[in-house]
Amino acid sequence: MGTGEDRSEIVFFDVETTIPTRTGQKYALLEFGAILVCPRKLVEQHSYSTLVRPSDLSLISTLSVRCNGITRDAVTSAPSFADIADKVFDVLHGRIWAGHNILKFDCPRIREAFAGINRLAPEPKGTIDTLTLLTERFGRRAGNMKMASLATYFVLGEQTHRSLDDVRMNFEVLKHCATVLFLESSLPDILTNNSWVSPNAAVRSRANGNTNLEGMGLSIDTLSSSVKIGSPMKSVAEAYTESDNPILPHVSRNVEEVPDLIETNSSRPDPFNLVQFSAEVREFIQLDAMEEEPASYSRDSSASIATEGYIGFTDFLEPNKISISSVSLSLSPLHRGMQKIQILHNNAELQVRSKCLKVRFGISTKFVDYAGRPRLSFVVDASSELCQLLDAIDNLTQKLTEDSGSMSEWRPVVNRKPGFMNCPTVRLNLPTVVDGNISRWVTEIYQKESSTTQKLMFSRFDVTELDSLITPGTVLDAYFSVDSYDYQQIAGIRLVAKKLIVHSSLIDKATCRLT
Repeated sequence: MGTGEDRSEIVFFDVETTIPTRTGQKYALLEFGAILVCPRKLVEQHSYSTLVRPSDLSLISTLSVRCNGITRDAVTSAPSFADIADKVFDVLHGRIWAGHNILKFDCPRIREAFAGINRLAPEPKGTIDTLTLLTERFGRRAGNMKMASLATYFVLGEQTHRSLDDVRMNFEVLKHCATVLFLESSLPDILTNNSWVSPNAAVRSRANGNTNLEGMGLSIDTLSSSVKIGSPMKSVAEAYTESDNPILPHVSRNVEEVPDLIETNSSRPDPFNLVQFSAEVREFIQLDAMEEEPASYSRDSSASIATEGYIGFTDFLEPNKISISSVSLSLSPLHRGMQKIQILHNNAELQVRSKCLKVRFGISTKFVDYAGRPRLSFVVDASSELCQLLDAIDNLTQKLTEDSGSMSEWRPVVNRKPGFMNCPTVRLNLPTVVDGNISRWVTEIYQKESSTTQKLMFSRFDVTELDSLITPGTVLDAYFSVDSYDYQQIAGIRLVAKKLIVHSSLIDKATCRLT
């Protein structure tokens, strides 16, 4: 099912699965369906679909049958996933993946299926999740934006919840939305009058965009005075002369970092310029190829301790050493008129060192990237000094984000749960990159025992190694940067761990003022 080595087609795919009926039960694949679409002509070139026999037929419950109509009898003579794995890999690997809600459902199911037969999973060049794309570009005029609602809106018939049917319906819905948006962009004063409301309009209005800082002892005027725009925002005409395609910003590139973008009202591209789509995709693929990071670690041994000790990060400052008045924000232009907020301290990247943080919750893998790989993070208790610093930066960045035209929902970096307001926490993210078929974290991790601090070397990059190292109650020193993000209608700042020093059980508790 290929048309050449460039594998430039977009593959729309969908899986049907069993429905877990008890805690801990996993999904089992029952059907896989896919079509290859030419990005130049938006026509279907090839298709493939098959039922899949799960290893345990009892997983096909009554609830599962009600959902997709696939019975035990229907799959009794179907091939197992191991039988079709080569074909599925060939269909998916190295192409742009597209589908409705694939980031949260279909991509993880594919990875689980390949892991279940001890095979490496296919990797995409990028992904287009049409649920996210159409919600942002088309608005909620079709209601909840589920595939059945969209099909009803465009009178395309009922959704069958069978893989190949759903894939083709997804493709037709996308083309219908593109056509409507293309026509509206041609005569905006006529066709867009009362046609839709932004899906985020109810989340926040510009009139109440300023966050109330009372209780922090800080005022809007005080904070605003420290905002320094290092790079003025450019219009699309100034930054790029070519037409922009709105699909491309939603194609998640084959890198582990989530795109952190702020899109201004003045720089929003005209919706769905289909003429440019193929050229945009080709340019995206070329850019994607340049972002691979070479390997710089050994695979020949298990986790070990380096003997050279650790290298200090002298540019990282403790929270009480950082003056809020010295913090500034800079809007840096990215491709296609997008903007990214950089958080600076004395005109250099803000980097924070926070000592003796106590882990509240250990390594989490509940957040996933575009291909269903877990994004690693953990939660620590935050000191009052750290909270004061992060709250001030949070409000600075939120204000500039809103002033830049973003309507995304803002997520505070400091988490204060109702009933636990005096126990604030923050999440530390461990950035990961893909190296060949291995996903590895790039955070430097050290272990401290008494007066000796040594760097830990990992070869297998197994999450279980981190699970045993970073557990609730563990005390560590964190060296992190503060990054902004505005992605899929959610915005905020996040803490990206560059270095961790994990204290052993022999930690001097008096030093960390623990009880």
